[in-house]
Amino acid sequence: MDPIYKSIAANKRWTYLFFSFYAILLAIIGYSIGLYFNSITLGLFIAGIIFALALVVSYYGGQSVITSMAGAREVSKQEEPYLYNTVEALSIAAGLPLPKLYLIDTDVPNAFAAGRNPENASITVTTGLMERLDRLELEGVIAHEMAHIRNYDVLLATVAVVLAGTIVFLGYMARYSAYGGLFRGRDRGGSAGIIFLILTLVLIILAPLFAQLLKFAISRKREFLADATGADLTGYPEGLASALEKISTMQKPKSKIQNTALNGIYIINPAIGANTVSNLFSTHPPTEERVRKLREMEF
Repeated sequence: MDPIYKSIAANKRWTYLFFSFYAILLAIIGYSIGLYFNSITLGLFIAGIIFALALVVSYYGGQSVITSMAGAREVSKQEEPYLYNTVEALSIAAGLPLPKLYLIDTDVPNAFAAGRNPENASITVTTGLMERLDRLELEGVIAHEMAHIRNYDVLLATVAVVLAGTIVFLGYMARYSAYGGLFRGRDRGGSAGIIFLILTLVLIILAPLFAQLLKFAISRKREFLADATGADLTGYPEGLASALEKISTMQKPKSKIQNTALNGIYIINPAIGANTVSNLFSTHPPTEERVRKLREMEF
């Protein structure tokens, strides 16, 4: 089987796995809540409602959620003709529909793609990317993001970000509920109170673990594959290689685009920057390795 189609199939399997894991986690939480209120049916019903809402929002509205979280605004062809012309040319070359285009107003160069399939996808770039890259470098970055859309990486990334965000939110709610319960004198005691306390601890522990799982889900292999696919699309690997070198040296500490939930979907992790040593827990492969592989490609 072609590596691209293998990657697409693997990404869809990962998405189903994420949904299954999320459903099991919510069922456990709902069961515990049901014990606390002496109605397991009610707890499972609440969990089912949360699961259905998260499913619908992440699948149908995930792209909008992510661009909103990133502080991006949609731009028209009249506003950004240069960006539109670049993306239109690559869309035709890739045989993909034209994605929606978003812009983040910051001088830090970076970009990401989001959505659920090629027909419902978007590409977001920063104003810094537009200003600091030349035409061939910008094409390399856009082609990389097009590859994420074509390989269905965006589906997994979008769903994972929204679901992880829900779990983190539930963790915060459980933590504040626990504090509130302590200050009110624990008016619900007995075994139900102990179960609720255990649930609280589980949520507090699971929230960051789930976020970490998200980082691994958006794996290094997908970045290598998107690099290769993007370079193949433009026929000029040096454009993307040069862009990666520039972008990786221009990330800033505490910049506008840094967001723990979103860092993994950018072409260069905004939290890594140029001077941080790559490590086993990074969401992206080392930039030097990506550049080396691109420059080894032959056409």
